[in-house]
Amino acid sequence: METRKFDAAEKKRCGSHNCAQAVLCSYCDLTGIDEETSRNMTTAFAAGMGNMEGTCGAIVGAGIALSLITKDKAKSMKGMREIMTRFEERNKATQCKLLKGVETKQVLRECPDCVADAAEFLEDIINTK
Repeated sequence: METRKFDAAEKKRCGSHNCAQAVLCSYCDLTGIDEETSRNMTTAFAAGMGNMEGTCGAIVGAGIALSLITKDKAKSMKGMREIMTRFEERNKATQCKLLKGVETKQVLRECPDCVADAAEFLEDIINTK
């Protein structure tokens, strides 16, 4: 599969999607969920689950996509652990407010880049399943 991480990042960059929507909607053809439903499913996951306190929406979107694609609890959980681990290794955090530097004033990663990372790690997993 050709990478979709750049398309996902552009969805976020242009402002048409939140981070979770950008990832999930980039894989609609693989999840079996139409774009409108995918957008509606992930609306509440903007800004770190609605308040910047939670997990980055891009990771959440990747997890939802992974579960819908694999349709397997064990594979989904193992893959989600890998996505989270790799994301944290690359970006030094998985929580939205830490990534955005809300308290430290030091941005660790911009949202479109978080989206690209989550999509990249998702693709690595689904390409090896």
